[in-house]
Amino acid sequence: MAGGWGGNETMTLVVREKAECRWDLVSLGEVMLRFDPGEYRIWTTRHFAVSEGGGEYNVARGLKRCFGMDAAIVTAFARNPVGSLLQDLINQGGVDSSLIRWVDYDGVGRTVRNGLNFTERGFGVRAALGCSDRGHTAIAALKPGEIDWEEIFGKKGARCLHTGGIFCALSETTPEVAIEALQAARKHGVVVSYDLNYRDSLWRSIGGKKRAQEVNRKIASLVDVMIGNEEDFSAALGYEVSGTDENLSALDPENFKEMISRVAKDFPFKVVATTLRKATTATKNDWGAICYCDGTFYQAPNRKDLEILDRVGGGDSFASGLIYGLLAGKGPQWAVECGAAHGALAMTTPGDTTMATLEEVLQVMKGAGARIAR
Repeated sequence: MAGGWGGNETMTLVVREKAECRWDLVSLGEVMLRFDPGEYRIWTTRHFAVSEGGGEYNVARGLKRCFGMDAAIVTAFARNPVGSLLQDLINQGGVDSSLIRWVDYDGVGRTVRNGLNFTERGFGVRAALGCSDRGHTAIAALKPGEIDWEEIFGKKGARCLHTGGIFCALSETTPEVAIEALQAARKHGVVVSYDLNYRDSLWRSIGGKKRAQEVNRKIASLVDVMIGNEEDFSAALGYEVSGTDENLSALDPENFKEMISRVAKDFPFKVVATTLRKATTATKNDWGAICYCDGTFYQAPNRKDLEILDRVGGGDSFASGLIYGLLAGKGPQWAVECGAAHGALAMTTPGDTTMATLEEVLQVMKGAGARIAR
């Protein structure tokens, strides 16, 4: 696709042809080993189910596993059995692991280690709970000049680069790595996708919201497709959102439109998208999405009382469905509906990553019911 959607939908986002590129998408970010206690609490269980996960990685895996596109992950692991397990899980998901940077392990983890993430799914009035153990990880130590972006984007080629605020919050050097990657991507005509993904726990000890806004506003000028929710735009970019703190958890579409009209004046985004979520309980949410593209808003149908098994990764699966629609040239309305449907399906299964199929996504987009298929 060389720009434009066909039909009556047009836009300025230009996507490289697949024939020119090894990958449809390359993601940059941390991949952690997730420990899930199932129906128990982190501090009461004696068994965990393990899987891989990470905000930027989840998008790459969704694009590969559900939508059949070629995706790779740029990350770093300590060279030990945990790192090998993470690579094996990545390989099982079909994401290209050839761009992983391996760092020698000191035997203890004093200088470099692999990240762990303990996450409860939540149920009813008990909210989901995460406890990360990710200090001094190999990816947090990544510095500019250690990844050959010219090889990735110039020689092998990619249609889209995806990274986000979680990666940029890992250390003092990761924002510099992100900027280096984004500049190289833009040099070679690669679409840049960025998920603000503000996490207070990550920014708290390194300058909080002030530092998050400094970093993200600098990066935003290099972004084509900006993804985030109301908290992200407020905390990570510094835009006030209409309404009280209480209803920031359920952004009204009109508030989003008003906010984006201000954002669009400051940054040259081609696409801006957000999920619209109202959490009634941990296992029952209203769920929707909206997308801004070239002066027009496109909205996915709102799903009332969506039943949720595991909400972690729902936003990442929205992002992968949205990006699939954009790369496939389907148009912004189709893309935002695809993202919303994929995110809804991803939250019906355990783990950070999707277990949905493209056929299931298309069925949900058409409004298919939940009758048994046999």
